Amino acid sequence: MGNESTSRIKIDRLLQEAGWRFFEDEEGPATIFTEYVIPIETAVESKNGTVLKKEYKKADYVLCTDNKRPIVVVEAKREGIRPLSAKDQSRIYAEALNLKYIILSNGSKHYLWDITNGNPVEIEQFPTIDDLRIKRVSQKDPSKIFDEKVTDGYIAISQDSGYIDDPRYKNPETRDQFINESNLRFLRDYQLEAVEKLQDAVKNGKTRFLFEMATGTGKTLVSAAIIKLFLKTLNAERVLFLVDRLELENQAEKNFKNYLSKDFTTLIYKDYKTGWGISDITVTTIQSLMYNDRYKSEFSEGDFDLIISDEAHRCIGEKGRAVFEYFNGYKLGLTATPRDYLKNIENINKKDFRDLERRQLLDTYKTFGCESGVPTYRFSLNDGVRRGYLVSPKVIDARTGVTTQLLSDEGYGVAVVDEDGNFEEKVYFQKDFAKKFFSEDTNRIFCETFMKNAERDPITNEIGKTIIFCASQDHALEITRILNEIAERDFSGKYNSDFAVQVTSNVSEAQKNTINFSNNNLNGHTRFVEGYDSSKTRVCVTVEMMTTGYDCPDLLNLCFMRPVFSPTLFVQMKGRGTRKHTFKHEYRVGNHVKKDEEQKKHFKLFDFFGNCEYFEEKFDYDEVVDLPKPGTSISGNGPSITGGKYEYKDSDQVTYLEEYDVGIDGMRIDRELYRIQEKIKTDPFISQNIELNYEAVEKYLLEDMFKNPDDYYDLERLKDRFQDIEQRPLSFREILHKILGKIARFETKDELLNKEFNKFADLYSPIDELETVKNFFKAYVTDKKVREIIETNDLRGISVCAGLTREEFMKLKNWKKTVPNYIKEHKIIDKYNLKG
Repeated sequence: MGNESTSRIKIDRLLQEAGWRFFEDEEGPATIFTEYVIPIETAVESKNGTVLKKEYKKADYVLCTDNKRPIVVVEAKREGIRPLSAKDQSRIYAEALNLKYIILSNGSKHYLWDITNGNPVEIEQFPTIDDLRIKRVSQKDPSKIFDEKVTDGYIAISQDSGYIDDPRYKNPETRDQFINESNLRFLRDYQLEAVEKLQDAVKNGKTRFLFEMATGTGKTLVSAAIIKLFLKTLNAERVLFLVDRLELENQAEKNFKNYLSKDFTTLIYKDYKTGWGISDITVTTIQSLMYNDRYKSEFSEGDFDLIISDEAHRCIGEKGRAVFEYFNGYKLGLTATPRDYLKNIENINKKDFRDLERRQLLDTYKTFGCESGVPTYRFSLNDGVRRGYLVSPKVIDARTGVTTQLLSDEGYGVAVVDEDGNFEEKVYFQKDFAKKFFSEDTNRIFCETFMKNAERDPITNEIGKTIIFCASQDHALEITRILNEIAERDFSGKYNSDFAVQVTSNVSEAQKNTINFSNNNLNGHTRFVEGYDSSKTRVCVTVEMMTTGYDCPDLLNLCFMRPVFSPTLFVQMKGRGTRKHTFKHEYRVGNHVKKDEEQKKHFKLFDFFGNCEYFEEKFDYDEVVDLPKPGTSISGNGPSITGGKYEYKDSDQVTYLEEYDVGIDGMRIDRELYRIQEKIKTDPFISQNIELNYEAVEKYLLEDMFKNPDDYYDLERLKDRFQDIEQRPLSFREILHKILGKIARFETKDELLNKEFNKFADLYSPIDELETVKNFFKAYVTDKKVREIIETNDLRGISVCAGLTREEFMKLKNWKKTVPNYIKEHKIIDKYNLKG
């Protein structure tokens, strides 16, 4: 013991001589922490598959910068024990903290080890901070943000810096399999557009940004690209990522570790309340920071240089905004909820949920510097469907005798006896279902209808994975019970009461269950097809968990067994099903491996309370919300019922069932912001001058019609409305001609290119190499990589270029100059904005 104490005394002295200061030292900033607790994650095999097990170890010393950022692990050994014997253990500590430097010492012998570069080197004295040259750049340079080139492989190269040279990636036949097996993530075209919009905003001096992106379009991946952009360019030392729910906290941490762990560290604040400073990215719920004003007591205003708020309209409430505004630095908000259909507020009434929701969304746009209603970048659900990145629902509108009456303007009236023995009428509406009005038979009809009509898993033909939204926790318990009874009746022995699971806040491990359901191991794997990666549990029954940010792309059914009055909530809930997915199953037949693959084409949305009809036909998107009259209802279609519960004990049955596809234009709630076309059609000035004086029409639209403060219309939204399936940006003139009926449809990208190539062919007659030259012509216009290869004559790039093969390149001969010169001279790329 004496030897260990002696070595520690010597190490303490050597550290102090090098300028490091202990936590208890009052002379300067604390830079030495002893017995530093480090979380170590290891992969452990369990019955549910591979899981990460977290253990906590103690490092002898961790050396930090003045602002408590760890930079060196120091491992102390007793005198007489060789310091190098601690190499393996200390490396585990350093890698867990994402550090490159280790000091190994027994008090007499010392080694400095850069674990990214060679072996430990013996040293005479301990290094200073300056010696290690790891001080961060304090002078930030915003120009590096907008000068940084962000490509589609920006995240993939952080996941695997050598992927582009891997033979499996170079080979087009094995590339997709390699990408899937390596879990590489590439930024899509619209995600690159979002990053570019932010870079442009920084260039224009903006420090606040708002991305309005539909559920399923990859906001977290875009966030990872933004985070890397700021950290890599040294315009941020730490990033704070705010969420509003615990399940989103774990999901964000998992994603950031997947995308960025080789470059930056990520942790959840509640797991490291005293050691959060070790991380580049800190993930937390807004509630954790609000508790006892923790954000003031445990953080300083400058601790984070970039603050990102996921589901910003939920995080930036009255109290949440205080947290958000406390920190300095750049601020990015993310939301899936369009604000356009929530406007026209005259009186703010805190008792009216619709009023509060409008106020909340309007304040969100204001908070992020978008008072005009135009976010930094917008990508809607309809954009995602049109471009093939999302899927639309197939709606099953089912009503029973009971729900039809509850949904009616008159409500469901019943005669009850009061305390004096007199009859009085009680009236119930859809909002009272499973709260004041109870009907076991109606619940059973809901479940039977779902089981009979549910979308099936294309591999196993069992009920597809499903989320059911209920009216209350007791309602969720009842629905779960009924579903498991039906499953045992119809699929005896397959589920053993695991078919449906209640996932509500009053159920233990509810959050863990949401994760396991997404990972396809909730209560094990399906018993229908051996080796198929799908959850044994098929249905999660919840109230409002799993509504926002929950990522489960193989969902095939959503059930609304409750009414929804909030358009924001409805959009979020519906968005759980819009993600695309490929169902895959590999199995062996004899000596051959076979593979079944099926694409998710749609999902089914079971609507038992007319929610789709409500938002399509009844919800007043332009309503000016006034103060409600005293004693009247503030939501729903009828007066509130105070006191008493009613149990309906008669039988119920389905009286109406309709199934319909939602078209490519989406639901009204998704397209509400595109109504400007109707105004253009009926405007006399536009119709009279579109052919005679187009410039005057364009000026009129930009300076008069688009400046109406009540409508929040602008040119970008108009373009969004008419963005065609071919993903070709449209000109303002084309859009106006389509609205006014001057053209029946937009020409596709391929039609335009054929037209332009025919002009070229008429002039140069490339008869012998017609197809080769034609393919090259189109590739040069639409593929930036092809243009770069030709302009730099870099033949190495052809091996990873989808638009041009080496064989085609060799056949081009003089056309390599003629085609590009013609395209540039006639400005074909800019003519149709066909920039690849």
